[in-house]
Amino acid sequence: MRLLLVHPSALMYSEIFLRLEPLGLERIAGAARDAGHQVRVTDLQVHSHRDLEEEVTSFRPEALGISLNYLANIPEAIDIARRVKQTLPDCFVFFGGHSVSFVAQEVLEQADGAVDAVVRGEGEPAIGPLMEGLRDGSVEGVPGIVTLSGRGPAPQMLHSIDLPRPARDLMRRRNRYFIGELDPCASIEFTRGCPWDCSFCSAWTFYGRSYRKASPEAAGEEMASIREPNVFIVDDVAFIRPEHGHAIAAELERRKIRKRYYLETRSDVLLRNVEVFQRWTRLGLRYMFLGMEAIDAEGLDLYRKRVSPDDNFKALETARRLGIDVAINLIVDPAWDEERFRVVREFALAVPEIVHLTVMTPYPGTEIWHTESRRLTTRDYRLFDIQHAVVPTTLPLKDFYEELVRTQAVINRKHLGLSTALGALRVLGGNLLRGQTNFARMLWRFNQVYDPRKQLADHDRPVRYELPMPKRLDVGDRSLLYVHSKPPSRGADARPAPPAEPV
Repeated sequence: MRLLLVHPSALMYSEIFLRLEPLGLERIAGAARDAGHQVRVTDLQVHSHRDLEEEVTSFRPEALGISLNYLANIPEAIDIARRVKQTLPDCFVFFGGHSVSFVAQEVLEQADGAVDAVVRGEGEPAIGPLMEGLRDGSVEGVPGIVTLSGRGPAPQMLHSIDLPRPARDLMRRRNRYFIGELDPCASIEFTRGCPWDCSFCSAWTFYGRSYRKASPEAAGEEMASIREPNVFIVDDVAFIRPEHGHAIAAELERRKIRKRYYLETRSDVLLRNVEVFQRWTRLGLRYMFLGMEAIDAEGLDLYRKRVSPDDNFKALETARRLGIDVAINLIVDPAWDEERFRVVREFALAVPEIVHLTVMTPYPGTEIWHTESRRLTTRDYRLFDIQHAVVPTTLPLKDFYEELVRTQAVINRKHLGLSTALGALRVLGGNLLRGQTNFARMLWRFNQVYDPRKQLADHDRPVRYELPMPKRLDVGDRSLLYVHSKPPSRGADARPAPPAEPV
């Protein structure tokens, strides 16, 4: 059968700082192709809607799947589904992905017949049965399937993340993927899942706090197949298990693979496993994202980070000693006033690290979606992009956005302004000589994207599709939040977190 997979357009944050290859969609494409289907992929981060329309017309897919890892893309996806149905009424249109898994039934109802199904949970084990069911005339037995008539069997999890291999060869314009100065940049997955339970995050609720590791051999083989000189390791928390990090490093050393790497981890993991990170710096680890989230104990407790401010600052010192450039994330609470923004600006200017700001946003699938006591001020999917306020702000909304952008602009001038570009002239020049312009464009696009007037005006746009109302839920039983309620067997190297303290 002919299958077309679609990744939606870039969101506000990724218009500047990064544009990552759609690794999950590539893996699903690989699984479908392994099952004997014809597969194409269109990534609207790097292609236009006109390109997609031409692909639909020429390829005439029998099934079209749209990946929805971000709530803000749901209206765009529904509109795509409507257009596809107008062109190909018999095409089976389905959604899948992280965010839509938590609102599957509601999205189907809003699509009003334009979407035939939503697949909850991991897509790789579902795509084969889905295509087989379409061929045979019934999708009711597909794991994770949700249709307007109800839910099918529970979602299944991969027993091993070694397979399927991502179908990277299906991606055109691979040179458009980057993160910061790593331009171009591919992505790879060494582990899947997170054993922590931060209140603002849905990674642990999606995977049921399971944790799976790729084998060092599979990781080395996949890395050897990547042509890009730069690689982003997409794990939610890199190198939780030091022996696993060492084993992959040994495999890359054996294969004499050397690239530049960017990864994300936690402060306590870095402090506990310094030797692993030190070894990876010899392999090319240059950049690290640390989700500090808050600079004080009160904020860390609020988000249940299970680390102290001292741990965070020790981790920064450790990264500096290792020669790793760190990007810090801080969560902006809409309750912040001018004084709090001022304190954060002072902090951002006092440390050498890059500081990113994201706005506290209750998402379906997170614990705070059910427990946040502040009423939502909007249910417009498009505003759930961690750059807009969706709960009441202490400051007038106009002033909140002005303070937010002012703070971001201070940080931008520190790291992304002309002086930085001149200081990074060697890197910039090397990228341009290779025809890579993503990093150069990033340096000067900030004011085009971040504008408090635009952010405020976004709240006045007509709303066609709205999030469902959050339901109050007793989260004493955490399993009620899970998409995948049962982890794979221990023979598959799954390690569910203990009920209290994480690994």
